[in-house]
Amino acid sequence: MARAGQAAATAGDATRRAPVRRAPAQKPSSGHVVVISGLSGAGKSQASKLFEDLGYYCVDNLPPELLDAFLALRDTEPARYDRIALVLDIRAGDPAPAIEQARAALASRGIDMQLLYLEASDANLVSRFSETRHRHPLQTRSGVQAGIAEERRRLARTRELADHVIDTSGLSIGQLKERLFAYVPRDRILVQADLYDATWLQHPWGENVLKNIADRKLDVVKAVPVHGAIEPFPKMVQTIRDKGPGPGSQR
Repeated sequence: MARAGQAAATAGDATRRAPVRRAPAQKPSSGHVVVISGLSGAGKSQASKLFEDLGYYCVDNLPPELLDAFLALRDTEPARYDRIALVLDIRAGDPAPAIEQARAALASRGIDMQLLYLEASDANLVSRFSETRHRHPLQTRSGVQAGIAEERRRLARTRELADHVIDTSGLSIGQLKERLFAYVPRDRILVQADLYDATWLQHPWGENVLKNIADRKLDVVKAVPVHGAIEPFPKMVQTIRDKGPGPGSQR
């Protein structure tokens, strides 16, 4: 009986001494975090649309006080929020303190945050508000220009924090997107096109897709069709080219 008791005690001690194996903590994805800020009317919405087209998860007009919470959410779902673009501007208050705090938090995890600040001349901004008939968020009875001046003052610190300050004066939407494209990491680009069948290259606009890829010096690795198997992009292009031009195409 004594031996049994000693054996039981020994087993109990072993159980207590056994190391507890814990699942390794999930490492946050490095990805790419972009914050877009700047003056009202300078093109932030168009910038957000560009990043969305490139496969980024975009949030417009994110309240600065929710920035930390959103980044924490990103850590829990790294695959979904691998690439994010957030628009923070004066509509929800001064974003500078939240941006500084978020940048420090991300840096501690080895993640870089890129801050793009968009601005334009007073004349351009006044003209844009006049054309769209939108009200400036800080506009008072003193008019649009006074609101623009106040916004510049309040966003001065955010501008100082920016990695890139982009003047959009006189730029068309297309030119703005081309300018912004220079700040997108080439390994983070997702090109999406509505290619419904294998005849797309036989039409002039199909060639334009290839031209845009070549102009931007993108190394497209694979094509992911809605139906069918994934195949190397160069092989797909060569296969279609071998078929020759389709009806109505211009060569």
